[in-house]
Amino acid sequence: MEAVCLTEKHQKILFQIPLFEGLPDNIKTSILDRLDFQIYDIAKNEIIARQDTPCKSLYILLEGQLRVDIIDGWGNNVMIEDIIAPRAFATPHLFSKDNTLPATFTVTIKGTLLKATKDSLFKLISEEPNLLKNFLCVTGNCNKCTVTRLRALTQKSIRNRFIVYLLEKKRPEKDWVTIEHNHSQLADYLCVTRPALSKEINKMIKEGLIHVDGKKVQLLELSQLRQIVL
Repeated sequence: MEAVCLTEKHQKILFQIPLFEGLPDNIKTSILDRLDFQIYDIAKNEIIARQDTPCKSLYILLEGQLRVDIIDGWGNNVMIEDIIAPRAFATPHLFSKDNTLPATFTVTIKGTLLKATKDSLFKLISEEPNLLKNFLCVTGNCNKCTVTRLRALTQKSIRNRFIVYLLEKKRPEKDWVTIEHNHSQLADYLCVTRPALSKEINKMIKEGLIHVDGKKVQLLELSQLRQIVL
């Protein structure tokens, strides 16, 4: 990582993320003076933080993309998610009891990272109730992502894992889902091989369960799909 100066562009991005959402302008301005932080350029394939190391900083990805992986109890590398900027990440572990990161964060698209010290963040959220509320909401959403990931992996078949993935991504009142990953990434995310996943998706298309158009998947038989994973 290479340290760089904070720009006006970085500031605009920073105040777009949920952590700073809804804060008065005077509070936003003062945050930059009260938070002890540094901005870094991050390169592709660079590891930002490693699994089982202490979480000592608030991490905010301002630009770029990260891949999150864990090594499970059997020594397997398991993809958890992709983090797309702008977004804070690893927030639940900053003030956890063991204070260690459960995953490794690797840059897949170069970008910009903000790191703020734990002590300065704690002081800031102690003084600003609205920021504390936002921090707790962000932490809760991170935990929700983990639960969603585990829900897919508890399914035994490739079809069931893919259906759970689709149902978790589906928005209310919509009969289609936009897939965030390419086929290789999605296969890693579901812990299956790419050929096996492609074969199963083609089967579901032929059976009239789904229709695929690029990264969009239309759920043609929603009730039947839900019934499969009950």
